[in-house]
Amino acid sequence: MALRQLVITKKIQDLRKKLEDLKSKDADFEQRKAELQKREAELEEAINEITDETPEEDKNAVDESVEAFEKEQETFNEELKQHEDEKQKLENEIQKLQAELDELNSRASNPVPKIESHERKKEEGGEVRMRRGFFQGMNRSEIDTFINREDVKEFLVRVREFKGEKRAVTGAELTIPDVMLDLLRDNLYRYSKLITKIRVKPVGGKARQNIMGAVPEGIWTEAVGKLNELSFGLNQVEVDGYKVGGFIAIPNPTLEDSDLNLANEIMDVLGQAIGLAVDKAILYGTGVKMPLGIATRLAQTEKPSNWGANAPEWTNLSETNLIKFDPTGMTSQEFFAELLLYLGVAEPNYSAGGTFWAMNRKTRMKLLSKAVTFNAAGALVAGVNSTMPIEGGDIVELPFVPDNDIIGGYGDLYLLAERAGANLASSEHVKFTEDQTVFRGTARYDGMPVFGEGFVIVNINNTAPTTSITFPQDSANQ
Repeated sequence: MALRQLVITKKIQDLRKKLEDLKSKDADFEQRKAELQKREAELEEAINEITDETPEEDKNAVDESVEAFEKEQETFNEELKQHEDEKQKLENEIQKLQAELDELNSRASNPVPKIESHERKKEEGGEVRMRRGFFQGMNRSEIDTFINREDVKEFLVRVREFKGEKRAVTGAELTIPDVMLDLLRDNLYRYSKLITKIRVKPVGGKARQNIMGAVPEGIWTEAVGKLNELSFGLNQVEVDGYKVGGFIAIPNPTLEDSDLNLANEIMDVLGQAIGLAVDKAILYGTGVKMPLGIATRLAQTEKPSNWGANAPEWTNLSETNLIKFDPTGMTSQEFFAELLLYLGVAEPNYSAGGTFWAMNRKTRMKLLSKAVTFNAAGALVAGVNSTMPIEGGDIVELPFVPDNDIIGGYGDLYLLAERAGANLASSEHVKFTEDQTVFRGTARYDGMPVFGEGFVIVNINNTAPTTSITFPQDSANQ
């Protein structure tokens, strides 16, 4: 590789590292944004409660809180804009350098083919034109123009890059081009949707989550009386680290012939596969070689044998936190009033954050239909967007949640221990003799609802909530 190409490659690597460092802060901004939205809703509620009888000092306190909030909101918006601008600047620089590198690689490894005498004929005026093949009828100038087109150069560079990359997918031959059109991707899962809603803790081994005991009630006595001893204790839960992931093997000739950057697409799919598995485990995990899901904990009717000796006292939540109700004949107001009562079963003790509510699209649309109304201008509007009406918790749309089930609660009461985050890699050596490249994606997690009391499942069609769903079989280890 020429020195100029080495220099550009090094610059791209450095910029990508800076970009990854910036992207690692995205979750913090999302959390701050959610906290500000929650505070804004609380302030709106406080403002609406002010009446003529409200004491002046309370009004002043609300005014001061609003002023402080607006300043904090302004600061956050400025920091967020600066953060996004820095990411965009790095992405633009990387894109510019990558285009320059592709140009250099193209010149170095894809010179215009020599036109042999038996493949050309001389036209009148001395112009040479190709006699047969892809360039039939073109002269040298036309061939140069064609090969130097940006889209053609990009395609040729990508084809060379695919050799030595990895793969194996059903229908991979469909990426070999006739005419190149757009690629339709399954964008439903862009990695985990729930991981930003819960408590994630990186760990190096088995992890123990200490839990402060319930706050004892102080005991009244005489001003000069002796103080009473208060009962207080600590609890603890343990989590390990199980592996999730898989691999895809792709014939190298298919990679070479594809017009698509198939290697990158497969890496993206592996990342989404891990995200899907994590989301399913958070909600419905069995607790056997995977995290314990919220639904699984709520469905327990007796204390599990592996319940930790130092864990908080186990309680049977199967009759209190698994709820169904019949909305037949209810008005929209009655429906949401009933639903909010049941969502309120989730207890906020020990929680310092907000709620999330997972459901599939059909269920979300049912909520939306219940909230449809007309505004003053006579236009249809709905009170359900990305948050639960009135309650305010984030709505997370996941297709594997059964119809009419709403599952969620206080996300920070679910502990997800991250032993190793998603790791995507590829190798030509695993199936070298089969001329295949293998793409692998892995991650290591364990988790559980530290307090099941903080979660609830409500079925809005008078059907018992679903507490278990099917996971792919671990056939490789049977």
